[in-house]
Formats: sequence, C-alpha cells, structure tokens
Amino acid sequence: MTKYDRKEQLKVIHASRKASTYQKVDEAIQRLVRASETINFNSVASEAGVAKATLYNNKDLRDQIETLRQQQAQAPSPKQIKRQMDDNNKDALIASLQRRIKKLEGKNKQLREQLKVAYAEVYKKI
Repeated sequence: MTKYDRKEQLKVIHASRKASTYQKVDEAIQRLVRASETINFNSVASEAGVAKATLYNNKDLRDQIETLRQQQAQAPSPKQIKRQMDDNNKDALIASLQRRIKKLEGKNKQLREQLKVAYAEVYKKI
C-alpha cells in the first residue's frame, strides 16, 4: 500500500487551482480586449469570477493588469476618436445639411403650389 503524503497532495491541489486562476484571468482579459472594455482590477475580477485580492496578491497578474491599464490610458478612447472625427468632418456635415435643407425647401415650395392648385379646383366646384 502506498503512503499518503498530505503535503504533496496539497501542493498538487494548489498548483491546479493556481493554473485554473491564471487561465480564467487570461481568458477574461482577452474578452475585455476584444470587447474594447476598460481593463482594471474590478473589471478583470468580475469577468474572470475571481476575487480582487487574488489579482492584487499575485504579482504576475497584478503586473499584467497594471501594464494593460497603462497602455489603455495612453491610447485614445473611442469618445476621443469620435470627437476628433466630428471636428474634422464638421464642415462636410454642415454642407450636407445645407444641401438637404435646400432640397426640402424646394419640395415644400412645390407641395405648396400643388396645394394652391387643389384649393382652386375645390373652389371652382363650389
């Protein structure tokens, strides 16, 4: 009969849990990056289903999250990109809206003329 070594068994269990946690966190970070979500300890912890303390206490995971968080802070956010795009396209947008207004005013004038003719026809019938 083999001798049961409790310490070895606990080491094996701890190693498998640690590997599972690393895998969950890596997959959560990948999902957050694909979804263009902010990466911080709260978002990674909730996405991975682990405690924030786990992320803070594990040096490798902590360094990875802090690095990604700094990279995201340096990259322009979608709101900033949209604001820049709006500033660049403001003149084109104004010109497009002015053309649309002219077109609608012309159509409005045409419909008023048709309405005058229709009123005249109704008046003649009376």
